[in-house]
Amino acid sequence: MTTTTRICQIALAAAALFAATASFGATTSKADYTAAKDRVEAEYKADRAACDKFSGNAKDICKEQASGKEKVGLAEAEYAYSGKPADLSKVAIAKADANYAVAKEMCDDKSGNAKDICVSEAKATHTKVLTDARLTEKVGEARKDAAQDKNDADYKVATEKCESLAGDAKAACVSAAKARYNKS
Repeated sequence: MTTTTRICQIALAAAALFAATASFGATTSKADYTAAKDRVEAEYKADRAACDKFSGNAKDICKEQASGKEKVGLAEAEYAYSGKPADLSKVAIAKADANYAVAKEMCDDKSGNAKDICVSEAKATHTKVLTDARLTEKVGEARKDAAQDKNDADYKVATEKCESLAGDAKAACVSAAKARYNKS
């Protein structure tokens, strides 16, 4: 089994591990947010306690998995509460960091050049995922800015059309344009 295959298996295993954490997509209430954080903390304590049955590097790997699951769960709870694209990016970064930490810990089972290659591949995968997360965030921001620019342009056209009217009709037209394009 190649190191790349092993890293992919680690990433898939970690993804399956983190799939158990909350992934909401819509904003939640403060009570739900607090409950999600409490649940994540309780799961972390249980997962961490379960690591005591292992020894050596297996125990270290288990601890990294528990820690990563906690960080991802807290990031997902924060995103579910805020709904902000920046917090969604934090979820992707938390997952990448957690996967990287576990992969590096798994590399400790190797020695010499095999370990060096394993660590290098883990770092390369981590860098790629972080770059994708940042790119996704920037694309989201660009789309938001573009949508705002389009809305502003449409509002300007609507108010220009109102210029041909007079009196109450003009006032009603401008008022309708403001309401339609969310302007005050």
